[in-house]
Amino acid sequence: MGFGLKPREEKFYGYLLENTEIIRNAADILQLALNQDGNLSELMAQIDELEKKADVNTAKIVGLLHKSFITPLDREDIYAIAHKLDDVIDCIQGVIERMELYNAGPASEGARELGTLVAKTSKQIDKAFTCLPEIKKQREKLEERCAKIIEFEALGDRLYRQEMAKLFRESNDPIEIIKWKEILLHLEETLDISEDIANLLKGVIVKYA
Repeated sequence: MGFGLKPREEKFYGYLLENTEIIRNAADILQLALNQDGNLSELMAQIDELEKKADVNTAKIVGLLHKSFITPLDREDIYAIAHKLDDVIDCIQGVIERMELYNAGPASEGARELGTLVAKTSKQIDKAFTCLPEIKKQREKLEERCAKIIEFEALGDRLYRQEMAKLFRESNDPIEIIKWKEILLHLEETLDISEDIANLLKGVIVKYA
């Protein structure tokens, strides 16, 4: 990693960064699914594989917390952040899973836009976590990343409400309404959890930067 960290610190940050990269990859797969740019079953298999890797990394982080007397950040912060990252991946998996299970029709423009916001947010999360090992030097950049994540979540909230209203107003198929109501909810929840991560990082900034 190259930041002059102790070996155990490198492991903590390494596992966290592996999971933020997984989030970016999962968000790319989500966009393919929403844009119908791939076989949904194959995309589901890819997302399942990423989710398993993320679970393994999260378990390794928790294991390190149990073994380590000194940690690079507060134990509670590391634990909360690790699980929130895992929750983001689970939510993205949940969107694609429901699209496949429900045999949902084509995604609306608004749903695709929500997917784009998830992808943009995932990139900001990944960039934010590269700042953590040198948090004092990288404070300003980290704050900028957190602000972007929160901005994207606010945009997503508005878009989600608009899209839900449009779904109930314009769709004549009650089954499709039920399907897409749940899919849209998972997209919005992905952004909500991303905002939680940004707020946790802001708390870390206050403590350590």
